[in-house]
Amino acid sequence: MNILERYAAMDYDAAPEARDQADAWLARRDFSRSLFIGGAWRAATTGATFETHEPATGKLLASVSDAGEADVGAAVSAAAKALPKWRARTGYERAKVLYAIGRVMQRHQRLFAVLESIDNGKPIRESRDIDVPLAIRHFIHHAGWAQALEREFPDRKPAGVVGQIIPWNFPLLMLAWKIAPALAAGCTVVLKPAEYTPLTAILFGEICERAGVPKGVVNILPGGPDTGAALVRHPGVQKIAFTGSCEVGKIIRKATAGTGKKLSLELGGKSAFLVFEDADLDSAVEGLVDGIWFNQGQVCCAGSRLLVQESVAEAFLSKVRTRMGRLRVGSPLDKNTDIGPLVDRVQLERVRTMVAEGARQGAECWQPDCPLPASGHFYPPTLATSVAPANILMQEEVFGPVLAAVSFRSTEEAIELANNTRYGLAASAWSENINLALHVAPQLKAGVIWINGTNMLDAACGFGGFRESGFGREGGREGMLEYLAEELPLGAAIKPAAMEPKVTDFAEAERPAIDRTAKLFIGGKQVRPDGNYSLAVADAKGRLAGEVGLGNRKDIRDAVTAARNGKSWSEATGYNRSQVLYYLAENLAARADEFSRRLTQLTGANSKAAREEVELSIERLFYFAGMADKFEGRVHAPPSRTVTLALNEPVGVLGIVAGDDAPLLGLVSLCAPALAMGNRVVLVPSERHPLLATDLYQVIETSDLPAGAINIVTGRSAELAAVLARHDDVDGLWCVADAATCKLVETESAGNLKRVWTSGGRRVDWRSDLVAGDAFLRRAIEIKNVWVPYGD
Repeated sequence: MNILERYAAMDYDAAPEARDQADAWLARRDFSRSLFIGGAWRAATTGATFETHEPATGKLLASVSDAGEADVGAAVSAAAKALPKWRARTGYERAKVLYAIGRVMQRHQRLFAVLESIDNGKPIRESRDIDVPLAIRHFIHHAGWAQALEREFPDRKPAGVVGQIIPWNFPLLMLAWKIAPALAAGCTVVLKPAEYTPLTAILFGEICERAGVPKGVVNILPGGPDTGAALVRHPGVQKIAFTGSCEVGKIIRKATAGTGKKLSLELGGKSAFLVFEDADLDSAVEGLVDGIWFNQGQVCCAGSRLLVQESVAEAFLSKVRTRMGRLRVGSPLDKNTDIGPLVDRVQLERVRTMVAEGARQGAECWQPDCPLPASGHFYPPTLATSVAPANILMQEEVFGPVLAAVSFRSTEEAIELANNTRYGLAASAWSENINLALHVAPQLKAGVIWINGTNMLDAACGFGGFRESGFGREGGREGMLEYLAEELPLGAAIKPAAMEPKVTDFAEAERPAIDRTAKLFIGGKQVRPDGNYSLAVADAKGRLAGEVGLGNRKDIRDAVTAARNGKSWSEATGYNRSQVLYYLAENLAARADEFSRRLTQLTGANSKAAREEVELSIERLFYFAGMADKFEGRVHAPPSRTVTLALNEPVGVLGIVAGDDAPLLGLVSLCAPALAMGNRVVLVPSERHPLLATDLYQVIETSDLPAGAINIVTGRSAELAAVLARHDDVDGLWCVADAATCKLVETESAGNLKRVWTSGGRRVDWRSDLVAGDAFLRRAIEIKNVWVPYGD
């Protein structure tokens, strides 16, 4: 046997990571007192505990305190007590604490890495080289944000007491993603780690003690679903940040409806991994290994859907099978291990069940001949081919080492297949043609796009999804905004519509020569309402001013369809949109006298006040027209050979329910920023004063707005708002209404997790300069982070 033959015959020997320090920490730690509340370690009030086991062996690691509702109350109280002093500290003082946390973690990073692998099951190479260093980076990075806060985020304040709920797949990293920006913003925290993986969070509590974190600023509550539910519904919490399943995210969206709590959700995904025929196939295979078999596929942004161009599909899949055969499944503490165990037997059974169902639905499931350890929750890497688009393995998040593969012929087909999912967290595009890759990236409906790479993450770059992958961003400037509250000019409570005055005198004040009922405006045309009913409109004295169409569910459906088809507005350049909005302002200015008279008639405002509202509406249109090509994205420079393009994209189809106050100015102040950013709007105007919106039809028709860019449905605001909230083809909803209606739309929006803003049942001072800033521009966009590598 020659040297080459001997080399080829060699196998990897075990390369175990020493676990003695982690075992020593486990042995000496009193886990019966695992709740970190107000700077002190406590047992659960009820004395309850839960067990956490080692996924690789099934052995018991610890019996950990299980926080109950009383413990949640104590932790929130401690956080609320600590909030004023922490918020009052200078940015520099908070920065020093964040930096100290990062430095203490650096001194104990090997312990963190080993403990993470023991508790979660992920290979030590991943926890040692990725999770722990990136967690440390988040604290040091956000120390800088803490010191720059007042300069970079003027007029914003800390959100307050923040409840944070994190998953088991990245226990320490998710903790850092949540806690670091919250502390930098001046918030205090109550964190609930996952029941399966509480150990590194408990160790982090000890780090907080050593780093000089003031008592009550960070509170840690291990526990199960009941602990999380109690935290979500606690009235003393001002913001909830959740990472986890889509199903639980929807429950939280409903539970927080009407409470006024800020909410950010980072949920599941079914990410596409696109390989074009000109890609470096060998590099793409290695990227695919990181994309789907990293952390056993227990990654929300895992590239679990392989889309490969037909011309290279056979060759590429052959390379994938060869590479799968060389993946090493085994102990997570072995440095040679590629795939460790799944986190728990429940997760193992879930993966087995989903693969069996995928096979029953026609998928051909292939697994390499790799030995699995005799104990532990191990599952082999799996490749599913001949997968129909509706197959469960293509549509549902498996959260395991399972890859579903299909081929495509054209770029257009690839994009269509990639977007054929209710999720929208991440995607990878592989091509040696950077023009092709950058052509595809903006068309993929996902919050993070990696070009010729995968799973690239950094504290400086936002991470988060579109669609049912949640809303909000973590990391970078976008992530800081999630923990800051803005001051909008909100006023008194809005009375429900039933309590508002109606027509009392049907002798019209100004009878027109020809009787006319204003129609709806859908798809660029005036159309009759589906029900052929009308709604009487009163003037300021209770007399009949006119009638408008009484829109219903079918009319909203038609308007949403028209908006969906109005893609040309979203595809137009910002400069093109600005010209159209300037033209709209011009045409409104030409009819200023007419609109002033209408305002006086309907609202009772004197002629001067009415004219001021019209002029301010025109001014606001001008402002947002000017911002259409100026409210732009950013370029981030993470500490790797990449640039990250944070692109501002329209939310999509945006429902707007306008209030009765300043009916023209309020309508313009909401619609103008939405249109400026390229959204297509379905507008429900003021229920009391809808004639101001119907008078705009001719202005719109003569202002070059393409059909479907704005659609107007008059009628009962609360009823139409609920229909918009339930409609799965509506991507976002803004609602100015009474408290009950605002709560209803937040609750009903959980169906597709659309982006919702409400006035919380309060009036808005539309004359305030705060409305003319970036408050609604930011709500009118999704931020997509596109990672572009450079160099050899």
